[in-house]
Order: sequence, then C-alpha cells, then structure tokens
Amino acid sequence: MSEEKKNGTPRSRAGGSGVRPAGPGAGGGAVAAMARPVTPGRIALYVLLLIGGVLVAPAGALLQAAWFPGGLLLALAGLTGLLYGGGRATETVSGVLVPGAAWLVTVFLLLGTTRPEGDFLFGAGLGSYLFLLGGILVAVICATVAQRRALGAPPGRAA
Repeated sequence: MSEEKKNGTPRSRAGGSGVRPAGPGAGGGAVAAMARPVTPGRIALYVLLLIGGVLVAPAGALLQAAWFPGGLLLALAGLTGLLYGGGRATETVSGVLVPGAAWLVTVFLLLGTTRPEGDFLFGAGLGSYLFLLGGILVAVICATVAQRRALGAPPGRAA
C-alpha cells in the first residue's frame, strides 16, 4: 500500500509529508499581506510613492546625462532607494510596483517622445539606454525582493 493511501495526505516528490507548517514564515505571510486594511495613511503613502516615481524619472534623466558615468550610478541609486524604501515602508509588493510603474510610464511615455519643436530629454547615447534598462532591472529586483519578503521566504539560496 502506498504512503499516500496509509495516512490520506499526498506526498510530494521531494519526500515531504505534503502538510505545510502553519505560522509566520511558512507561507502565511501572503495572506496577511493581502488582508491589510486600506487606511487613509496607507493611501497617502501610495500617493507619495506615485509622486516620487514621477519625480525621480526626469531627475534621473537629467542627472545621468549631466555627469556620466557617476550621474548614471547616482540616478539608479535614487531609483533603487525609492523602490526598496517603498517596499519596506508598505511591507507589500505594491509599495514597489506603484513607484516603479509611475517611473516607467513617465520615462517611456512622457520623456521618450519628441515635441513638435524637435526637443526631447533623452539623447541617443549609451547613458540613456543604460538608464532605461538599468531602471527596469532595478524595479524587477526590488519587486522580487519585496515578494519574497511578503511570502515569508527565508533569505539565501532557494533549496
């Protein structure tokens, strides 16, 4: 008779019992993170993060063009601080996604288009492309870190 039929719980291929432990750090954090109440303070924090994402985009675009390569590193460090700080302040993935989406929309839609006069904020140089791709990479990394923290995954290598 198989192990599954003896005790009525399905077994995983890794040899576990199929029963997950309850408690913090055991996957229950995702439910707790989704069940956070919507308060006026939380809404104000998300609005501030949204405004911060919109403001970091043109500031970083101007800074990376003014002092290449140091300005590029400083612009990406500012974006990293906003995204990581938003995730830590709200303790949710939304704290990273809100300013990240605001930054992305601002950079690609508002700053990437040319005006009728022919002016635009981004040049066609290496620094602009590194700022765009580096910002996306920073947003993905910060969202992944925030998601792992929200799910209660321990830091370190995945087993």
